[in-house]
Amino acid sequence: MQRSATYSIVFAGIVCLVCAVFVSASAVSLRDRQDANAFLDKQRNVLIAAGLAEEGESLTTEEIQARFEPIDSVVVDLATGEVLEDVDPESFDQRQQSVDPQTSRELERNRAGVARVPHHALVYRLNDGDELGLVVLPIEGKGLWGTLWGFLALDADLETIRGITFYEHKETPGLGGEVDNPKWKALWEGRKAFEAGETTPQIEVIRGQAGSVDEDPYRVDGLSGATMTSRGVSNFVKFWLGPEGFGAYLDQLREEVRS
Repeated sequence: MQRSATYSIVFAGIVCLVCAVFVSASAVSLRDRQDANAFLDKQRNVLIAAGLAEEGESLTTEEIQARFEPIDSVVVDLATGEVLEDVDPESFDQRQQSVDPQTSRELERNRAGVARVPHHALVYRLNDGDELGLVVLPIEGKGLWGTLWGFLALDADLETIRGITFYEHKETPGLGGEVDNPKWKALWEGRKAFEAGETTPQIEVIRGQAGSVDEDPYRVDGLSGATMTSRGVSNFVKFWLGPEGFGAYLDQLREEVRS
């Protein structure tokens, strides 16, 4: 009986070891493919925010790359708003930059739930000839259960919202998870992030229903039953549009548009 128990334990240990080695080897061998798929998913979400792809539209790798072709990816210095020509956008990892003390700065507690801001950030811009067509900004911040990552697109006037989308979050399905609902995201299109000529973000997600785009341009419907998620989205969208986020870069773009 003792031999049988020992045999079972040893056998189970060997099986666990073999399975662990197999899983680890699979994870390593598939890492490049996983990274490539994550990169394509981000590109697809940039396209959706920019209005260059539809929600739920099935796109091949080649189609995503083709639609992304006219979009320029640039790395900017958040403190000055300047584009960093010597930094390769293709290899730039903003999330890694955000957690590295050498490439980011720690913030005091804030409503957006952003603990650290990278010195540099990756943005996307689509030009209309020689003029700015739109800009897509990465956004992130705390919801109810964790951090949401997404993109916000602004039209050439740098006031009107073209679209918003999220590619990763931990919010509750059917409640805060409704940030993924195309109907809710569609409510953002045409809303105003700023008042004309102003640089302080005005857009907010409210409790209940907002008015139409024309009558109530600075407010978006809240998510039913998800007050914390709604408040979180409102707070971190304002954060990234403000001076701690892309404020300096947006000022640079405003000068460009005016000149």
